[in-house]
Amino acid sequence: MAWTPRLGLAAAALMLAVAPAGALDLTKKRQNLPDLVLGNEEGNDFVVENRDIEMEAGKAYRLRIVAKGRQEYKFYAPEFFRYIWLNQIVIEHKEIHGGGPPDHLEFDDPGEIAIEFVAIKPGEYRWYVQGLEEKGLAGKISVK
Repeated sequence: MAWTPRLGLAAAALMLAVAPAGALDLTKKRQNLPDLVLGNEEGNDFVVENRDIEMEAGKAYRLRIVAKGRQEYKFYAPEFFRYIWLNQIVIEHKEIHGGGPPDHLEFDDPGEIAIEFVAIKPGEYRWYVQGLEEKGLAGKISVK
C-alpha cells in the first residue's frame, strides 16, 4: 500500500483518537501553591505572607492571591503573566478564560483571586502592588 497524504491524515486522526484524554491536559494535575496574602486582619495593610513563590517550568499550578488588608491593591507581575499559559482566573467561583495575560489584578475590598496556569519559561519575575512597593508589597516568583 502506497503512503498518501490522505492515509497520513487518517493515521494522525487514529493516533489522536486512541491517546488518553488526560495525557494532553496538564491542568488536570495542577499543584496548589502557598497563598500570597496581602495585609492581615489585624489592621496591618502592608505585610505579605509568602512573598517569594517557587515553581517548576512545564508544570500546572494554582496561585491564590488574597487581600486581607483595607488598601486598594493593584497586583502587577507583567513578565510572569507574559511567560505562563493561563488556563483561567477564578473570582468567587466565577471563571474567566481568555487568550492573553491580564495587565494586573485589582482588589478594592478584601477577597481572593486564583489564577490557574502552566509555568512556561524559567526565570525570576518580580511582582508588586503598584504604589505600595516601598511599603514592602513586592516579591518574586521563581520558575526553575
